[in-house]
Amino acid sequence: MFPIHRNRRLRTNDSIRALVRETVLTPNDFMFPMFIAEGTNVEVPILSMPGIYRRSIDLTVKEVKELWSLGIKAVNIYVKVGDHLKDNTGKEAWNPDGLMQQAIKAIKDAVPGMIVMPDVALDPYSIYGHDGIIKNGDVANDETVAALVKMAVSQAEAGADFVAPSDMMDGRVIRLREGLDSAGFQNVGIMSYAAKYASSFYGPFRDALDSAPKEADTSASSVQVPPKDKKTYQMDYANRIEAIREALHDVEEGADIVMVKPGIAYLDIVREVKNAVNVPVSVYQVSGEYAMVKAAAERGWLDHDKIMLEQLYCIKRAGADIISTYFAKEAAILLNE
Repeated sequence: MFPIHRNRRLRTNDSIRALVRETVLTPNDFMFPMFIAEGTNVEVPILSMPGIYRRSIDLTVKEVKELWSLGIKAVNIYVKVGDHLKDNTGKEAWNPDGLMQQAIKAIKDAVPGMIVMPDVALDPYSIYGHDGIIKNGDVANDETVAALVKMAVSQAEAGADFVAPSDMMDGRVIRLREGLDSAGFQNVGIMSYAAKYASSFYGPFRDALDSAPKEADTSASSVQVPPKDKKTYQMDYANRIEAIREALHDVEEGADIVMVKPGIAYLDIVREVKNAVNVPVSVYQVSGEYAMVKAAAERGWLDHDKIMLEQLYCIKRAGADIISTYFAKEAAILLNE
């Protein structure tokens, strides 16, 4: 008999396709990245990321309430601080009255159930736009880690549920775990950006926070000359095995969740990491990936909603337990229909 197995029987209509679908996507899978601005009633569009804004805390809280109503249960937050608060130490990052700390408190007060995962890295606070302290022409690993511990503890004091180190310094997860535990925050988790690549997909994000690496003003006597890019600490995008090693190190050091970043262009890495670790895997579908879909859809080259959902399903299928995506709100609305 030809053929005995007809695979198309399971594709006949919507009902059977839904019944046998291997991957299920819901708003519970999403985390929404949010950009916080100083001031009140401030909403600044990020031109390279259509539909995404820098918002003041009051408007951020309003947005968080809407996200919660859609079934989104986690946000990761980033702040854009004034240039007058930036230096080469990042000390504003652990100011108890800083913008990040105020934002965490406001979100948790307004929506206690929302999981808040603030970013842990010094680039928003650095005059050089780097994720750590510049010394002798590079980012100083151990000095930066000490600063990140102070930053994470301050975020925990403000009410953060998890801290999310995105800096890619060696050994920072174990130091963060020790610092949080010593300060009495044993239940505050760590979502480490374990496999964060030195990617060109981050461009719009750096527009959002003005956090691109900057050249030094060599006329100043005390100036440090920073690296021109972040390749000395973020991963080489040609590497695969290194990502597994990074993720395993972070799990050994106490990471509760490990992240792969970027997303759609790195699905092979997502699967490799998922197969290697025994903790949840998060994937960041980054600003450039978001912007490309928006730009193509605006020109009529792609169907926006179809390609958005296809990419999110693909990320989930590859092994993501959590998807941090700027599409979270739009996707949740569609999935709730």
